[in-house]
Amino acid sequence: MNRFNKIKVIFTFFLTIMSFCAYSQSNVFKVTLDAGHGDHDFGAVYSGRIEKNIALAIVLKVGKILELNPNVDVIYTRKTDVFIDLVERANIANRANSNIFVSIHCNANKNTAADGTETYVMGLSKTASNLEAAKKENSVITLEKDYKRKYEGFDPNSPESMIGITLMQEEYLDNSISLASKIEDNFEELGKKIRQGGVKQAPFMVLHKAYMPRVLVETGFVSNPTEGNVLNSDEGQDEIAKAIAEAILGYKREYFGSGAPEIAEARPAKDTTPTKPKAVEAAVKNAPKGIFFKVQLIASIKKTPLEPKNFKGLKNVTMLYENNIYKYFYQETSDYEAAKKYLQEAKDKGYGASFLIANKDGEKINIQDAIK
Repeated sequence: MNRFNKIKVIFTFFLTIMSFCAYSQSNVFKVTLDAGHGDHDFGAVYSGRIEKNIALAIVLKVGKILELNPNVDVIYTRKTDVFIDLVERANIANRANSNIFVSIHCNANKNTAADGTETYVMGLSKTASNLEAAKKENSVITLEKDYKRKYEGFDPNSPESMIGITLMQEEYLDNSISLASKIEDNFEELGKKIRQGGVKQAPFMVLHKAYMPRVLVETGFVSNPTEGNVLNSDEGQDEIAKAIAEAILGYKREYFGSGAPEIAEARPAKDTTPTKPKAVEAAVKNAPKGIFFKVQLIASIKKTPLEPKNFKGLKNVTMLYENNIYKYFYQETSDYEAAKKYLQEAKDKGYGASFLIANKDGEKINIQDAIK
């Protein structure tokens, strides 16, 4: 073999290795796990049950389960008893280019009978209990240095002030609700020990700054003696961690494929074969034939009457209920140029995160394929 051929072989070898590494990295599912509070920020404390310790213990257990999968890369905002600024927690996930962000906490209430899990997605809920939960978690920023400068325009005692801050919630809301639903579905199986509370929306600062699907999990009430003791026990933390980890892996399977074999599930695996809800099947069946464009305005866990006054004056708004999410669309046209005008109209009305979708014979397709 002459010198030129040797160089060619070596060069080809390195290209192959580089391609393999790039391929491997592209198939890695990145999860940032955030244990709430830390160090001088104890979180909720009741009868020796300390939120910062429980949250960290659960996070480490979730991470240990996920790390058994070679296609999952786990990033931690903290692995020890340290204090991390809220915005830095989100930035850790952003810098890692994580696929999802999961912040884990414990709840508390003066009414010690209050119980149940709650998994929150980013949103501007006006529900008093949701705002109170956000107020409690957001108050952590007052423990940070120069918090008034860093969070200018945001008052932790008034979560509604988040409305004045630019939000990117709608871009990831569908996926965030999907992840939150999977977590709460798994918590339902723990019903004998901890009551399932459901998926909710609230303006949490730590979620606001993370630019990916993200959820905040309230794993139960430390203020409730019975539930608090479950949270404070190794056995209880193990079960909660398994429920969260299995939900994360279920989300990965649905949106990113299975990749290499995943961990053996602690409970019998649910049938994850995707099925179309009846509402979606009906919409596809009754849809006009051909390619059509629509403007997706918002996605929400709440149902809103299809009246112009509820959509900033926009008419011809339609709704589709899918995967526990109400999706609202504006107009429908086969003309791409007209669709772009409708999109601009929606943005001018205040729907800054609205975007175009395309359907072919009622089935959603890639927008670029539709344009071609």
